[in-house]
This record gives sequence, structure tokens and C-alpha cells, in this order.
Amino acid sequence: MPDEKLARALRARVRRDMIREIMKNGKMSVNEVAKRLDISEYSASRHLKLLYDLGILDFELKPPEKYYYCRLKSLKELLNAFDRAVEELKEVG
Repeated sequence: MPDEKLARALRARVRRDMIREIMKNGKMSVNEVAKRLDISEYSASRHLKLLYDLGILDFELKPPEKYYYCRLKSLKELLNAFDRAVEELKEVG
């Protein structure tokens, strides 16, 4: 189910941060994502593969690197709404 795939993709903060960084920068390699988010390349690779498998990301192969990009343009709006909702929850208590 597409809704469950999206929910799984966005469940982890690190994946949301990856999507934001990739959308902001266009295309990014595993190494670039890892450095930007200060995580291991192994961890970045695992999360990027999951996002790819779920259909959120795709990649362009420029050996020896894969450059990931977001397939869903509307995800930027969704993540912005998510952030606003988190801020509202903070205010509520």
C-alpha cells in the first residue's frame, strides 16, 4: 500500500533529514549524505536503499557513485506540513 510505504519512509528522523537534504541539493551520493548528516556511510547507504526500495528515491549511476534524487516533488510540501504540525504539538504540550 502506498500510504504504508510513505509512512515507513518518514518514520525515522534520519530518513526525513536525508530527503530534505537531497531535495535541497538535487542529487547526492551516499558519501555526501553521510557527511551532511554526520552519520556513517553504512547507515546512510542502508537508509537510502530503503527509500529507494519504497519508491521515494531513485538514483543516477555515474560510476563509481550512485546519485540519489527524490521522485516525489510533493514530498517537500508534506515535510513542511509535518514540521509545522510538530511545532504545534510542542505548543500544546
